Amino acid sequence: QPMEETAAAAGKLTRLEHEHGAPDETSFRMEDLPAEVQPVIISLLPLKEAVRTSIVSRSWTTLWRFHCDLCFDVDSNTDDNSAHQVNGTGTNDQSTNRYNTKITRAKFMETVNSVIQRHSGIGINKFSISCDLHKEDSHHLDKWIRFAASSKAKIIDFHRKISDYRVEEAPHFPLEALDAQGSSFVQSLSLASVSIKPRSGICRFTILRRLVLSSVQIFGDFPGLLAKCSRLEDLEIKWCSGVDDLIVPHTLDKLQHLLIAGMDVQMVEFHATDLAHFEYKGRVTPIVLHGCLKLEKATIAFEASNVLPHAFNVIPSISPVKILIVRAFISKYGQSLELPLRPQGMFMHLRHMTCKIIVLARDVNDYNGVLQLAHWLDSAPRLETLDLHMSYLRSGAFVSAEVAGVEAPCMRRHDHLKTVFMSGFQCYKSQIELACCILGNASVLEQLTVEAIWGDDDYGRICEWAEVTSKRFGKVITVLDAPLNSE
Repeated sequence: QPMEETAAAAGKLTRLEHEHGAPDETSFRMEDLPAEVQPVIISLLPLKEAVRTSIVSRSWTTLWRFHCDLCFDVDSNTDDNSAHQVNGTGTNDQSTNRYNTKITRAKFMETVNSVIQRHSGIGINKFSISCDLHKEDSHHLDKWIRFAASSKAKIIDFHRKISDYRVEEAPHFPLEALDAQGSSFVQSLSLASVSIKPRSGICRFTILRRLVLSSVQIFGDFPGLLAKCSRLEDLEIKWCSGVDDLIVPHTLDKLQHLLIAGMDVQMVEFHATDLAHFEYKGRVTPIVLHGCLKLEKATIAFEASNVLPHAFNVIPSISPVKILIVRAFISKYGQSLELPLRPQGMFMHLRHMTCKIIVLARDVNDYNGVLQLAHWLDSAPRLETLDLHMSYLRSGAFVSAEVAGVEAPCMRRHDHLKTVFMSGFQCYKSQIELACCILGNASVLEQLTVEAIWGDDDYGRICEWAEVTSKRFGKVITVLDAPLNSE
């Protein structure tokens, strides 16, 4: 009987091996891989999961210490059950209570210190920290950045998470710590809500390609810092303080993308011979870009009203662009800039223009401010595509004297304009005049598409206008319903 049971068990095992394969011959074990490959596989996991995985096997205990991406986020690194586990994402469950916030911050700093103490410091690609760090905690930040620099991290991000931002509490970011090995290995540096103090003796960022500064206090020689970034390709400066003028006399011949937003500066001047994309958002200020013959795209968004001509007249450096995006306010109440009605420069290479215009007037149907766009279209004789997004705000709260409206449009002939899209269309008098002006002067226009405001009771009237106007000019006019999430 025992022999029969043994034979039956053997037969069952044979059938299982036939169906599923012999486990000893086909199973995969991490230990079978070369020792140098195992940390690479573990690095494909988020660091928090890599640490958790280390408890599966004793031979995996130290694998996470070679993880190449150390990303710490205060919202996901303060779990009581995993004090030394980290993750790049998570939900915000931080208590609003000040005492609990202090405990949370202390626990987070303990976690980061514990991880970098145990990490091998070899092969780090990205070192990222996002937390609410105070000025008195700057010594922790100094320690962390020195570790990242000594580990030759390629990407360093520090974003100070704050609910109530106070400039005087911003911690100091130690740029000098990046010189730990005699030269910086950082290729991308992103800082938010900290202070920096560039010094003349700071190292040369010889391989830095991307620099992002957001809400950063800048003390010292900022142009001198940029002069040391000889290979900089992407530069973003947003809502920073401490800089009166953004004048950089040194040539940044590798710079391809430049974004300036929310800066309270009197002058912007750069030398960037390889610049391809320029973005400016903020107050009206003189902008000079030297040698930007390769510029292909420009985005201009002004905070003040009645400054639409500024984009076409006062920034001649952007004339080589092929794509132009302009956002401006047009108000019947307020003072207009003393600028010529006709463009002074020509955008001979411009093919695609997008205009986002917000109109502020008490009686929007009688205000013809959008008609000035017809004048600026004359500066782009080879324009092929025009996207015009119009938003109207009715208000009677302004007490300033009204300025004279724009004269009726007189646009030159356009032999290349093929596609025109107009959103926010409500059959206002000025909108109809501008549309008819374009239809009458765009000789090769294939289609005019107008998008009515969603829920507009006059949708039928817009369709009726489109049908009549289409027959008048012999051009296709398509009326669309605006999407539900239209602003």
